Amino acid sequence: MEGVNERAGAGAGDLPDDLTAAEAGMWQAFRNGSVYDLSSGDTVVDDPHGGHPWGPERTVRARIVAWLLLDGPPALAGRVASLKLVGVRISGSLDLAGGTVVPYLELKRCRFERDVLLPEARFTTVRMVDCSVPRLEAARLHTEGDLHLPRCRFHNGVRLTDAHIGTDLLLNQAIVYRDRTGRSIAADGMTVGQDLQAELLESHGELSLRSAKIGVSLSLRGARLANPYTRLALNAPQLTVERSLYLTPAGIGGQALSGATPARGTRIQRFECRGGLRLDDGRFGDAVDLERARFVLTDDQELSLRRVQTPELRFLGERPPRGKVVLSGARVVNLVDRASAWPGPGNLHMGGFAYENLVPQGPFPLAERLRWVAAATAEYAPEPYERLAAVLRTGGEDEDAREVLLAKQRRRRETLPPAAKFWGYAQDWMVAYGYRPGRAAVWMAVLWAAGSLAFAHAAHPPVNRDGHPPWNPTLFALDLLLPVIDLGQVGQWRFSGGWQWLSTVLILLGWILATTVATGATRTLRRN
Repeated sequence: MEGVNERAGAGAGDLPDDLTAAEAGMWQAFRNGSVYDLSSGDTVVDDPHGGHPWGPERTVRARIVAWLLLDGPPALAGRVASLKLVGVRISGSLDLAGGTVVPYLELKRCRFERDVLLPEARFTTVRMVDCSVPRLEAARLHTEGDLHLPRCRFHNGVRLTDAHIGTDLLLNQAIVYRDRTGRSIAADGMTVGQDLQAELLESHGELSLRSAKIGVSLSLRGARLANPYTRLALNAPQLTVERSLYLTPAGIGGQALSGATPARGTRIQRFECRGGLRLDDGRFGDAVDLERARFVLTDDQELSLRRVQTPELRFLGERPPRGKVVLSGARVVNLVDRASAWPGPGNLHMGGFAYENLVPQGPFPLAERLRWVAAATAEYAPEPYERLAAVLRTGGEDEDAREVLLAKQRRRRETLPPAAKFWGYAQDWMVAYGYRPGRAAVWMAVLWAAGSLAFAHAAHPPVNRDGHPPWNPTLFALDLLLPVIDLGQVGQWRFSGGWQWLSTVLILLGWILATTVATGATRTLRRN
């Protein structure tokens, strides 16, 4: 009967009998749509994250807050009912699970005694700014507008699994500690209609965004992710971002640094990830930006971008001193990078990595680029070399493309048995595997001149005394060197001893050089 009377009183706008003075003031502020501020004016005392106790004069029960939000009194004439609390301590657990909240909700610098439970609740917009919360449990939460949680501290994690945020999700400067499962923020399957901003976020545990969908951009500018407990600090496979992912610096004080030069005196905080980062199978509409990002990994941790697809990858962070960078199967249009960003041999994997254009920032000579490819192939694999050569050739760098393919042959040679390796060295020394056909022509000319001089002093009795052409040592040497073409000299003269061996050597070298020149010409015709 008491509950019925309370509900009837609330419906009429009358104050329930059992409210405290603080709760009565909140009740009236709710009907008036005004801000209810219980701050003392002392910044130390009013710090919701500090240790200074807040007494009953600043405390309201979570049950009364839920009552107002779910079934509160009507607004005063000409007003819109809303709950706007500042500097309030909320005792008990705020449980709105499964409820539909129509009034606008904004909490600033409030302190929650126990968890906030919002699973499967529906809101228009929720704003909690600079609040202290033991844990936010909000799986399958649905908001038509924003969910704002900037500068909040969550001591036992945040759960937003399968949540649907109509417009923006803000976590700027929030500090989130891990829950019992080791996760700081569990947001698998979450959908955000517009931006997810988590700039200068501190995450102590695993930030999980598996299969999340972001309607515009995801910004982790200046964020610090640390997870010393398990392998991953950011676990976001199959993440979809319609525009860009920013793992870039931020200016302290809220200044974004999206490619702009910061104002003089601006303090900069770079994105830092202490633990593995996994973006496998992600889809990004504009770019993945790693400008000045710092990754602190152990030997068994990875910066994993397997099968990522994006028009632009800006790989411009610090070189990870340990751990692995994995780009296997990734597909990008523009690879924007610098030489100092890539890890060394054994720590880079790029099998099946496809890119169409190279846009180096700063000096990145071809020798460095070849070391980059070699670092990614602990065992010989032709594909990275062929991909780099194709990109260089498309950009009009034909000479560099030939150098890359020559490096591929030299790398392949190290995997061959001794006899084939020896033959490879011979091809390299004489004609650079056909990628420098001009060298074959020089060798041909040198051998022709040497052969002509040598055979000018050779005894050359004719095979047939009656029918033979005039002796010409120059034509004879050329006839030995040119395969297929018959100049009428070879076979007309009889040689013995060392001259016979010299003839055989010239024939073999002629075949080698001619075959190499033909191979190089064939490659040129195919390219054209």
